[in-house]
Amino acid sequence: MNKFSSLLILIGIVVFLVFNSLVDLGDRRITITAGVAILMAFWWMTETLPLYVTALIPLIIFPLTGVLSASKVSDAYINSTIFLFIGGFLIAIAIETWNLHKRIALKIILFFGAEPTKLLFGFMIASAFLSMWISNTATIMMMLPVAFAVLKHFEQSSVKNENLSKALLLSIAYSCSIGGIATLVGTQPNLVFVRITKISFPNSPTVSFFEWMLIALPISVLILILTYFLVKTLFRISDEFLISSSINKRDFIKEEYKKLGRMSYEEKVVTAVFLTTIFLWITKTNIDIGFIKLTGWANILKIENYVDDSTVAIFSAFILFVIPATKFNSIKDLKKIFTYNQRILSINSVEKIPWNVILLFGGGFALASAFTETGLSILIGSKLKYLSGVDELILILVVSITINFLTELTSNTAVTQMILPILASISLSLNIHPFLLMIPATIAASMAFMLPAGTPPNTIVFSSNKLKIIDMVKTGFILNLVSTIVISITVYYLGNIIFKLNVFPQWAR
Repeated sequence: MNKFSSLLILIGIVVFLVFNSLVDLGDRRITITAGVAILMAFWWMTETLPLYVTALIPLIIFPLTGVLSASKVSDAYINSTIFLFIGGFLIAIAIETWNLHKRIALKIILFFGAEPTKLLFGFMIASAFLSMWISNTATIMMMLPVAFAVLKHFEQSSVKNENLSKALLLSIAYSCSIGGIATLVGTQPNLVFVRITKISFPNSPTVSFFEWMLIALPISVLILILTYFLVKTLFRISDEFLISSSINKRDFIKEEYKKLGRMSYEEKVVTAVFLTTIFLWITKTNIDIGFIKLTGWANILKIENYVDDSTVAIFSAFILFVIPATKFNSIKDLKKIFTYNQRILSINSVEKIPWNVILLFGGGFALASAFTETGLSILIGSKLKYLSGVDELILILVVSITINFLTELTSNTAVTQMILPILASISLSLNIHPFLLMIPATIAASMAFMLPAGTPPNTIVFSSNKLKIIDMVKTGFILNLVSTIVISITVYYLGNIIFKLNVFPQWAR
């Protein structure tokens, strides 16, 4: 830790103590909660300490000051949302362990073709699809070596080759973020939204995996398409400048795919469990989209009040821990299930779970609980009633843009954990559906395209030394604005159909 970090630690502590000494919000517990929120926000945004270390503050201060009991705070660090994250991450580890993600990516790229424009789109689709299910960091680390290998086989002018390299690297990085918003397990802010909604509104129905996809997948697809045309236009990517080479690009990709060999038994098992998990997530609750009406399996079994998406995730992970990593060729081979030690998921897989992220989740959830329990949420909402005169669509757009550019500078998980309880309060004071502000803010938090520090994919492609900062800023700034506009308009209109956002819900009262 350097002197600058030590100074920031001291500043944070002093600000917290001064705030609690000089400010009176009418209730000591409310004042302390507000002080903790300021302290955590300051240390999170400046990264004075590792994010997960700052997230431990509620476990210390809230019990010692009588804001929340130790057991109440601790409950925030382990809940169904955390287990959904753990289960989903374990499934992603299985996909990576047996190289299924690379097979999927190369197959998608082969499907779209090897001309520059088709190659660009193929890489984007592959990156976006994979990041719906595994972390964007893992996706970019897998896609980059393939992209670099493909780029070596283009033999055009150096300027055009440089443009293609920049376009391909940026489009892959952006697609990793865009794909992640489409599912609850795709990126961390989505899970934060689900949990903080439940904390702020205990009587609210849990947003299901399918419901989230109904609103987020169209946004993801639309932004992905617009990103493709934006990148292609800015970097002037065209098939016209393609000069034939001695090695056909499509043949090269085929060779890469052939290196994987035939689909192994382990890959088939992971594929089967993966597809079954998605099916169970989507069909858990009732599906009613007008022309399609299906009863969810949880309702058929009359356990809809007992299971959620985390149940499915942990069940699938458990199955992967049980199934041996060996093929049964005969009845005699069944004894291997009792004697074979290697499984599809091994005990080492648990070590790959990012426990620091789980602590970060917990700190934000604990803070949200304190906002609700102490009444700080109601106080904040009452102070912002003047916003009632602002048009709802404009309000959504302002919230989305603010969150979007704020996450260029700090963790999107930390930002959503700080902002969503406040937006819940504002919704109550304005008598509008809480999702009208909370969903756009959640999705916009994952759309940081402008700076290398915005997301891990941005950082990784920038470290390749094939991009200049102006390339990312120029493209990312336009994309930030485009994405927030798409998010705001889509949630405002499509969200009204899915969640009836034009009606203030009874559960929010």
